[in-house]
Order: sequence, then C-alpha cells, then structure tokens
Amino acid sequence: MKKKYQYNDGDDIEDYIFSIYKNNPSEQEIEEILVSNNTWAVQYHLSPDRKNLLSWYNFKEKASILEVGAGCGAITGIFLEKRMDVTAVELTKRRADIIRERYKDNKNLKVYDGNIHKQRLTQKFDYVTLIGVLEYAGRFTKGEQPFQTMLEENKRFLKKGGEIVIAIENKLGLKYWRGAPEDHVNRIFESIEGYPNYDGIRTFSRKELKDLLESAGFQDIRFYYPIPDYKFCYEIFSDEYLPTKKNRITPYLFPSPHPSESYNLFNERYVAESLQDAGIFENFANSFLVFARNG
Repeated sequence: MKKKYQYNDGDDIEDYIFSIYKNNPSEQEIEEILVSNNTWAVQYHLSPDRKNLLSWYNFKEKASILEVGAGCGAITGIFLEKRMDVTAVELTKRRADIIRERYKDNKNLKVYDGNIHKQRLTQKFDYVTLIGVLEYAGRFTKGEQPFQTMLEENKRFLKKGGEIVIAIENKLGLKYWRGAPEDHVNRIFESIEGYPNYDGIRTFSRKELKDLLESAGFQDIRFYYPIPDYKFCYEIFSDEYLPTKKNRITPYLFPSPHPSESYNLFNERYVAESLQDAGIFENFANSFLVFARNG
C-alpha cells in the first residue's frame, strides 16, 4: 500500500504566513518582512521575485488558467495581474486558505483544496500549470506510471490547443554536480545517480521530460531555462536564445532549501561557461520551464 504524505513547510511557518496576509500587508511591509526574515519558506512564499518566472510571458487575453499545486499563491498573483480567469487547486486546506486570504479582493479567482485527481472540475482551460508539482506525482498519483498519468489527467482539463506549463528542477542540473543536495530529498548526488533511494519524488533530464510529455500526447514542446533556477529566476533563456560568451549566465546562488548541506566542489561559473562553449548548456541548466500544447 502506498504511504500517505502531506506536503507543507510546517504548521508554525504556514500559520505565520497566513497571519501576515490576514493583516492586509502593503508591498513595503512585505519587503520589510523579507529583509528581517531570511528563512527559506518565508522567502519562497513571499518574495516578489517568484513572479519573474512567468511575468514576461504573453498569455492569451482573458485566458482561463488552472493552477495545480498553487502553494501559498506566489505565482497566482501573476495571473491575476494579467486579468486571467484563475482556478487554483492546492493539496492542503491551510495553503488554500492562505491563497484565499492573500487575494481576497479578486473576483476572478476560485480556490479549491485537495488532490487535483479528486476535483470534479468540468471547465476546460486555456492553460494548466504544474509549477514545482510534477516531481511529486509518485506520491499523490495512482498507477504504474504516475508521472505520465499526472500529465494525462491534467491534459483533460485543457481546451484543444491549450497549453500545459511546467516548472521543474533538472535532475542533471549543474548545481547538483557541484555538490548541492537534491532540492526535495536533501541528499547530495541523489538525482545525478538516478534516484537510487527513490521514494515517490523525482525530477527528469531534458530528454526524459520531453519523452514523458510526448508519451502523454503533448505537442509543440518548448523549453526555457530559468537562471539560476525556476524558484528565483533573474534570467530566462530558450533554445532560440541560449547564453553565449557575450552573455554569461549567473551561477546558482542562495536562497536554497538546504544551504548548510551544500558543497562547492568546483567554481560553478567557470564550469557553466565551459558547458556553454561546448554547446550543451541546456542539458545542465538547473531548472526547466516548459510549454506544451494539447493536440
């Protein structure tokens, strides 16, 4: 029987985040909190830098979007600012309540809590997002091929021609070779060794992720490369615009979920430049942002 898991950052920290938004903080007050509290969870859920991942993208006008695994709503704000019709689904009620409180003045937002596979949604959407979600399919999706099943299950929510948007770590990301522990299981070299201690969580190489999307029936698969990774990105490259000698990438820097456990086995900037010169940067980017079309 598959174990039951509940993903959160701890009751105390999430209650704290809820209390922040209960008090209707201004942008300046949020900035002051971020300066005074540099813990990973606070930075990850509150930082406006999280919006960099998708604020640049030209979504369709008046589009509908299903945000699967919306967390505490750090990305949700982008879609609301773009005046999209937003449906956010979050596994835990506490996090869903944070989203509700955070954006309580927005009429174009619906929030549901619980597993996406148990939601009785009848609407078809222009976009479905899996931002830091696909890697958990082995824990929350039934079946022999949970990762493909998760993609297929979410594809049914898309309109014909609609797009799935995925952000996920690269299992061969340069920071992991350098000695950073795998983001989810906090073990060094876990992903580049192929997850020998696999327990329901895993990420994928570029080829593996592309093959997985194609097996689930997606087409027109487009890869982007958020630097230093998708959580806190400050540059985004694509297959049409890769970094060159004139445009060197920024190496992975903190914040990190496990900073005390990280090693520095080499100078990441120098190695990144060597990979760029060799024309294989895209296989070692720390994260992927992927758009893929439904049929």
